[in-house]
Amino acid sequence: MSVAIDSIECMFDHGGMAHASAAVTVETRPAPETVKQLQDRIRSMQATKLDSRLVPTHPAIAGLLPGGGLKQGATYSVDRSATLLMALLAGPSAAGSWCAVVGVPEFGVEAAASFGIDLDRLVLVPHPGDQWLAVTSAVADVMGIVVTRPPKRASDSQVTRLSARLRQRGSTLVVLGPWPQSEAMLSLSESSWSGIGDGTGHLSARQVTVTVTSRVGVRPQSARLWLPDPEQKFRDVEAPVAEVGRDAWGSPADSPRTRLKAVG
Repeated sequence: MSVAIDSIECMFDHGGMAHASAAVTVETRPAPETVKQLQDRIRSMQATKLDSRLVPTHPAIAGLLPGGGLKQGATYSVDRSATLLMALLAGPSAAGSWCAVVGVPEFGVEAAASFGIDLDRLVLVPHPGDQWLAVTSAVADVMGIVVTRPPKRASDSQVTRLSARLRQRGSTLVVLGPWPQSEAMLSLSESSWSGIGDGTGHLSARQVTVTVTSRVGVRPQSARLWLPDPEQKFRDVEAPVAEVGRDAWGSPADSPRTRLKAVG
């Protein structure tokens, strides 16, 4: 653009107005290869910035998410699965993040603990009523991960204000159900249990397909996961069973991360 402005000024000085329009058109349209280089550079800069602000996430889910993990300041949707929600929270909680759950009265603390969620850093607001959005916003000021289930659709202005607060505070929002401006939607399908024989036995393991649909237009990413496996761990179906005495992430059993267990 500066080259085009210089050309216009030069034409005014020398009375060359007849060619001014053509000069602006040529100079303000960069070559296609220049545009591609700029796009690649922007993507690289964005990826570097976002990757440095990722929340520790279980590897089985992280590989499906845009950017390779949960991003601070972003919003994610989980489609009707409390088990998947707890698996999603387990990684950040085990890494030290404070988590809050707003408007989900059936969220079970025993099940959460069995999934490795640290109850000492878990805050529950089961019945926020009509103030659910205000409560969610206030909690996002101090919590690293906030879960909410909206009882009704939020307005565009409310969504925008909450998104701005999340970015400012660096908090990550997980919404049960659809949400505008969501970074990605996580859904669970094709669930199959094992352990039941011909009228005997008990449910011991479950395989599910977890699909992550991103808003950026890339193809949905899916993986077949154990939720949980026969060892009561959460992992990719193709991943080897963790060795005895190590947790679901492969960390020592006495580490701050706890073993993921079945919710049932």
